[in-house]
Amino acid sequence: MTEPSGSSRERSSEPLGSSRERSSVLITVTGRDQPGVTSALFEVLSRHRVELLNVEQVVVRNRLTLGVLVAAAPEVASGTQFRSEVEAAIHGVGLEVTIEGSDGLPVMRVPSTHTIVVLGRPITAEAFGVVAREAAALGVNIDFIRGVSDYPVTGLELRVSVPSGVYGELQAVLARVSVEEGVDIAVEDYSLARRAKRLIVFDVDSTLIQGEVIEMLAAHAGAEAAVAEVTEAAMRGELDFAESLHRRVATLEGLPAEVVDEVAAKLELTPGARTTIRTLRRLGYYCGVVSGGFRQVIQPLAEELMLDYVAANHLEIVDGKLTGRVIGPVIDRPAKAKALRDFAAQVGVPLQQTVAVGDGANDIDMLSAAGLGVAFNAKPALREVADASLSHPYLDTVLFLLGITRGEIEAADALDGVVRRVDIPD
Repeated sequence: MTEPSGSSRERSSEPLGSSRERSSVLITVTGRDQPGVTSALFEVLSRHRVELLNVEQVVVRNRLTLGVLVAAAPEVASGTQFRSEVEAAIHGVGLEVTIEGSDGLPVMRVPSTHTIVVLGRPITAEAFGVVAREAAALGVNIDFIRGVSDYPVTGLELRVSVPSGVYGELQAVLARVSVEEGVDIAVEDYSLARRAKRLIVFDVDSTLIQGEVIEMLAAHAGAEAAVAEVTEAAMRGELDFAESLHRRVATLEGLPAEVVDEVAAKLELTPGARTTIRTLRRLGYYCGVVSGGFRQVIQPLAEELMLDYVAANHLEIVDGKLTGRVIGPVIDRPAKAKALRDFAAQVGVPLQQTVAVGDGANDIDMLSAAGLGVAFNAKPALREVADASLSHPYLDTVLFLLGITRGEIEAADALDGVVRRVDIPD
């Protein structure tokens, strides 16, 4: 087909995509962000028929940094007219600009290998400086930093490139820094797998809810102190969970069944739990609980939160009274891991795409089996094997480990009219 006379193709002295040699030029614009900056720059670039290779922009407190990488004919890239027109356009909108050759450098950044998430209330400059210094000492390069949260904790996400063979040492060093500086630090692979999580399961007692259900039941039987002692021993890994469960449940013998409903009505969710479940459900996650507690107590809460899966022990009730026994297999440490695997199989999610959150020694196998195991205000035995450990009492901090930001959470909540922040004491 004949090209019409005067067409844009005919007017162009060098069509885009030409094999002719071209030079890379990096244009960096800085200053107060305002409408029209990008438009002014690209009006100049279009006149010089440059090819766009990459654009990156960040705005912090209305301060703009805009990087534009272009390919231009050598005479354009090295010419004074191109430079002067770009400078005039950017200076005209009150910002600064630098223009430099960029030949020989990659167009796209090589993807980072890992992320480091730092959470604190607050994160001091000293603490962050220690993280950066220890990472640098191991040859770890920080490629990108962004804020992920300002509530209920401050959260920073670093995308980093970790040299081969250094990952284990980096984990150990940052675990030490976490304790010494009083911040939570999690190191994760930065890959598609991080963004492909689709199933999350929570322990219930002292994780999804505040307190221990068995202790609440025992209070009605006057056995709270004895049960609390056995619970602590089991959570520390000093006592077999199944044995401890039977010993604790035995103290409930003779209690009227109505007590179960009373305790269920008094359960208090951990701060941030509703936000966490609501956000994950929006993202298409399957959500469940795997508990060493009791189905009859947990089920109403699971229905309220619209959870997909519940695995828990069954209290035996005969003639309207608790017998002091449980029915069926005990949901102990191995059973928790099996429940995670079973639910993953039911919904067709590979284990690598699962997350498990817990606080006690009986959660060790479950967290080890999950693609991401998160210790939440946990006992030392669990923190030692978890992929990440959180020490602040807000369950929604789990979301930041998954790459979800507070801004994204609240933007979605605003559409449903459920944005709410409460004052948190210092």
